[in-house]
Amino acid sequence: MTIRHLKIFLAVAETGNMSQAAKQLYLAQPTVSQAIRELEEHYEAKLFERLSKRLFITESGKELLVYSRQVVHAFDKLEQDMITATHHETLRIGASITVGTCLLPFFLQDLQVKNPRVITKNCVTNTKSIQDLLLKSELDIAVVEGQITSPDLVVTPLIDDYLILCCSPSHPFASMEQIPIQRLQGEDFAMREKGSGTRALFEYFLSKHHITVNTRWEANCPTTIRRAVIYDHCLSVMSVRLLTDDIKTGSTHPIRTTTSELNRSFSLVHHKNKLITPAMESFIEIVKKYRHPEDLSCLCNSVLLPE
Repeated sequence: MTIRHLKIFLAVAETGNMSQAAKQLYLAQPTVSQAIRELEEHYEAKLFERLSKRLFITESGKELLVYSRQVVHAFDKLEQDMITATHHETLRIGASITVGTCLLPFFLQDLQVKNPRVITKNCVTNTKSIQDLLLKSELDIAVVEGQITSPDLVVTPLIDDYLILCCSPSHPFASMEQIPIQRLQGEDFAMREKGSGTRALFEYFLSKHHITVNTRWEANCPTTIRRAVIYDHCLSVMSVRLLTDDIKTGSTHPIRTTTSELNRSFSLVHHKNKLITPAMESFIEIVKKYRHPEDLSCLCNSVLLPE
């Protein structure tokens, strides 16, 4: 079994077709078929089911697929490092949208100072998409706010965070010192998109208190949500890290909770089979420096009261 076998297997698994894989790799189809047959003989396992002239990957094939992506990526990286005279290391970093907006630029700035030979490629999207990219070995490491569900990923909570309810200074809630939680019933909200860790936590909070709100805005852009709060008089919940400047300038009115139900952590995530490189180690140490958010409790004059 060679790296060539694994690259052919990946092409077949990703295209689902021997002919397409052969075309993609500039090989003859019999060569591709032979490589798959040799892999199946080597591992004594069926990798694909052939039904009605179509290929369906088996459970053994799915298991090999996970390892193949890791091995091929590691091999390609080895080739790149050995060929490149300057020996730069490329680090592919993922971040969920809240993290990418308020923390990732600082992570990258610190990494450039600490390890200038590291070249980063960065992807900012919601937690669910980041999880999928890590599983496909299209990212090396990530920091996310949402729940990771795959047992193949190692999750380490590193950064404290909490969601804060906010409104515009002209919203009726802004003049109230105490707001019973049931007052949220039926209120207009600007919400993050489905797949967002922020939305998942807040929806769990609402369901726990048997509250239904009216989602008037749905967006994956924090700036869009902030403007919906300020100019369209919607309520929203966002990371306190995203609202720090707005709270200090008074453009957004913060409403704190008296419980820890909206507290959470941003977590560092990587694949369990991932080799931790020096660049990854540098990145992890930098992330740890941002563990605690700024304390803005003295600026929160309104409080959301539980039942």
